[in-house]
Amino acid sequence: MTASRLSFTLAVLIAIAGMTWGIAMAISHDHSTLPAHAHLNLLGWVSLFLMGLYYRGHTDLDGSRIALLQVVVWAAASVAMVAGVGLIYSGAPQAEPLAAISSLVLLADMLLFAWLVIRAAR
Repeated sequence: MTASRLSFTLAVLIAIAGMTWGIAMAISHDHSTLPAHAHLNLLGWVSLFLMGLYYRGHTDLDGSRIALLQVVVWAAASVAMVAGVGLIYSGAPQAEPLAAISSLVLLADMLLFAWLVIRAAR
């Protein structure tokens, strides 16, 4: 499994989940979890797909364990953060630590991705 293939696969699965969630909100007329839905689409669908494109264009990184780890951590932390934000907006403020910790993991993972991008540019 390459980082790009995993990124693309997870991105489209998350896009389907995000679209389903959006349709469910529209049908129910309950848009209280809209911020979580937006985070799912941006972090899951858009970011993973863009990372996949980057890795596909950099074949030396695409097959590396570190790139694969970066994608796995990004996907897991994105889902965790979306769950935390969704719970917060659903009236469960006790989910704030989940949202906060996963946000910090996402930041650390973006720093790893930035390091990979900058290192590859040299």
